[in-house]
Amino acid sequence: MDKNYYKENDDMIWENAPDESSYIWRYSQNPIFDMKKSEHFWHICNSAAVMVNGEYVGVFRCENKSGTPDLYVGKSKDGANWELQTTPIVFYNQDGSVFEKPYCYDPRLIKIEGVYYTVFCADIEGPSIYIAKTVDFKRFEMIPTGFLPFNRNGVLFPEKINGQYVMLNRPSDSGNTPFGNIYISYSNDMVYWGNHKLLMKNFHNEAYWERIKIGAGPTPIKTDEGWLLIYHGVQATCNGFTYSVGVALLDLEDPSIVKCRANRYLLTPEEVYEVTGFTPNCIFPCSAITDSNGRIAIYYGAADTTMGIAFTTVDKLLEFVKKFNA
Repeated sequence: MDKNYYKENDDMIWENAPDESSYIWRYSQNPIFDMKKSEHFWHICNSAAVMVNGEYVGVFRCENKSGTPDLYVGKSKDGANWELQTTPIVFYNQDGSVFEKPYCYDPRLIKIEGVYYTVFCADIEGPSIYIAKTVDFKRFEMIPTGFLPFNRNGVLFPEKINGQYVMLNRPSDSGNTPFGNIYISYSNDMVYWGNHKLLMKNFHNEAYWERIKIGAGPTPIKTDEGWLLIYHGVQATCNGFTYSVGVALLDLEDPSIVKCRANRYLLTPEEVYEVTGFTPNCIFPCSAITDSNGRIAIYYGAADTTMGIAFTTVDKLLEFVKKFNA
């Protein structure tokens, strides 16, 4: 991989694997938020982080003590201990007015050509994908809405491909969608989106861990062999949904082509903070920080209550997706 592509992340948080045979391993200090000690928030989950000038900045899904989800800026020196603002982000429309929404959630944070884009879901006459941009994490400006309800899990690629912006998304319904496949869409200006194509269907090759629905997670990771896509898959059980993590490899020049896709999960809820909480049995990845040596730190929501970090590498994910490709 291009050593300069992820060089700005070379001082990222990291722990070595306790077992060299592991494909992925959890941070020893998980979860990174103790909600019992939180004065302002009920839950902090499903959030995204990036590195800026050697420090960490994130856009966090936080639910206040009344239970309303909104997006908040957070900062950290080490990637594990975070200070979150206690007032939600104010998003501004192009005319200077405030973007009004009842609530919003599940952000992704993507840097493209020096601009940071927050892609999130808001329920305005149904859930849909919205995009805001910032250069300083102080002022966030909305880009005119390009998607109709109902849609979720919007994830931008970190660069233009063949001159176009590329977004992964998951058409849905108005509720806790009992179905779902990942689509890929293209835009010349990030306003008008089209050329929508089905990328990946759920229940691939009878993989029951993703039988109900799938959705893109962090922004895809660029490698010499293609774009690594970390995504979530959902199984239905007698006690509700279980959200696990999978991995696929998309073509570098044409990401609408799936080169490999593992038919087994990469990570599934097993720890107490993942299996118990507001939404039990849920791991929901929203960001993955990658450095020039191919190390990866994945930030994920745990049980819609708190957050954890998991570590892996580009080489391990490539090995995994090829070994279990089906």
